[in-house]
Amino acid sequence: MAYTDEEILKNYERWCTDSYFDEDTRAELLAIEGDEKEIRERFYTDLSFGTGGMRGIMGAGTNRMNVYTVGKAAQGLANLIKKENGCGRGAVIAHDSRHMSRELAEAAALCLAANGIRVYMFDSLRPTPELSFAVRHLGCIAGAVVTASHNPAEYNGFKVYWEDGAQITYPKDEEIMAEISAVKSLGDVRTTTAAEAEAAGLYAVIGAETDDRYIEAVKSLVLEPEAVKKEAENLRIVYTPLHGTGNIPVRRILGELGFENVYVVPEQEKPDGAFPTVSSPNPEDPGAFRLALELAEKTDADLVLATDPDADRLGVYAKDRDGRYKPFTGNMIGALLCAYRLGRLREKGMLPENGAVVTTIVSGRLGRRIARDMGADVIETLTGFKYIGEQIKRFEEDGSHEFLFGYEESYGCLAGTYARDKDAAAAVTMLCEAAAYYRERGSSLPEQLRELYERCGFYKEELYTVTMSGIEGAAQIRAVMDRVRSDPPKRIGGYETEVFCDYLKDIRIAGGEASQTGLPRSNVLYFGMPEDTWCCIRPSGTEPKIKLYMGVRGDSPEEAEEKLGRFKKAVLGLLSPPGV
Repeated sequence: MAYTDEEILKNYERWCTDSYFDEDTRAELLAIEGDEKEIRERFYTDLSFGTGGMRGIMGAGTNRMNVYTVGKAAQGLANLIKKENGCGRGAVIAHDSRHMSRELAEAAALCLAANGIRVYMFDSLRPTPELSFAVRHLGCIAGAVVTASHNPAEYNGFKVYWEDGAQITYPKDEEIMAEISAVKSLGDVRTTTAAEAEAAGLYAVIGAETDDRYIEAVKSLVLEPEAVKKEAENLRIVYTPLHGTGNIPVRRILGELGFENVYVVPEQEKPDGAFPTVSSPNPEDPGAFRLALELAEKTDADLVLATDPDADRLGVYAKDRDGRYKPFTGNMIGALLCAYRLGRLREKGMLPENGAVVTTIVSGRLGRRIARDMGADVIETLTGFKYIGEQIKRFEEDGSHEFLFGYEESYGCLAGTYARDKDAAAAVTMLCEAAAYYRERGSSLPEQLRELYERCGFYKEELYTVTMSGIEGAAQIRAVMDRVRSDPPKRIGGYETEVFCDYLKDIRIAGGEASQTGLPRSNVLYFGMPEDTWCCIRPSGTEPKIKLYMGVRGDSPEEAEEKLGRFKKAVLGLLSPPGV
């Protein structure tokens, strides 16, 4: 909901003068007095709670992440938990290393406790996947984590999970959004103190016991323990947590599995919400690996690994036969681990007839090809790992499939059902195991990936992102989506559109025939073309960006590169009206 100019000014003045708001908040806002543009950006709307949670720039105002906006979201969550009679089951709260993460987590926890809901609060920062694990381990009805994942330092977020351990999906997302919208005044947000909540038996601090169970669950993913035992001491690994939550759990897991030669980037080892050594703490960004690659050269490392601040994404470089460190995209990591795990399960006679690999509509096609070649079904979901978690729940309820592996292009994957979100610690475990297994056989991860390409075709993908910030940017994003949706191109870059999906309208058109997509409604447009060529366009659900995904397949690396270059130019043309 957008506020009028009069309402914007009224809200601003209230936040500046009302004693309900703390002194630091009022001082921050008084410092921008007279700056109409800044005041408008902070107050033109309420920070939205979307289908998975809320994320935004930290600061004072209705359109910013702060204890008041998070408190309102927590009150809405509390109201739903009470309607579901879940107060006794409780909720677990976690947070990452960002500025204000602990304070925001405490605000959410004390709001829930004030509403009579038992809260389990981690004693310090923890990875997001451990929060997912803890919801089910503790038998909670819900959970929440304060994190902005891999976004720049000025951002933070609040993500909500339900009893299955996955981020909320339909209909729970809409139910929570409705409850938050029903909280009309910040004065309706309840709170208490930690001492009062603890005395009432509504606030418990958790830590080591949950850590131990989570670590054991991740370690249980290992399929070839003898190969790990034999080769772990020979692998040299450089690791960076990028100032985030991964340092302790990742190093503990590797140590307990026997990987002795683990070199941690010292400048990035300790948690630091300013992320001072990187422009963005994103393992998808090559710049985030600068210090790690320098250390890898000094230590002659075989693998270079980086996890994002909440340790659900993993970035990888591996030393090739020429001694150079080659980057792996999220699609490469997903394909390689899919091939390794399904291959080992098949060799051991453990691959079930109803096994399934779950991935998203914007993820690379190589993993799909590998899964089908191995005899597994491939299930596609919308973008977001919560939809992969939702499929795991469905499999358990209807018995249709056994979950084998899930991956998405944005550097996230999961094996096992101990958690329902992507897990970088698990990805590290599986990748290092695979490296040990292939090393024992005289090979390496880059060589195995090359063999997959030679057998299946050279797949190449790219994500192109355009930032459109502020009020004007939001309007631009809407205009682009409306224009492409109203007149979808029949050809893009010389390729005929064979399949067009509008997931917002739930329409799939193929061969001139229309049907339903079979997926939840979402503001996403998909184009499928011959020769495994495809593209997809959607607004980001958490950032002021529009995203264009695209992929091709060639008979050689050079051909794939050339095809993608030509196709990309045509896809980017979708952003501009014809003739512009």
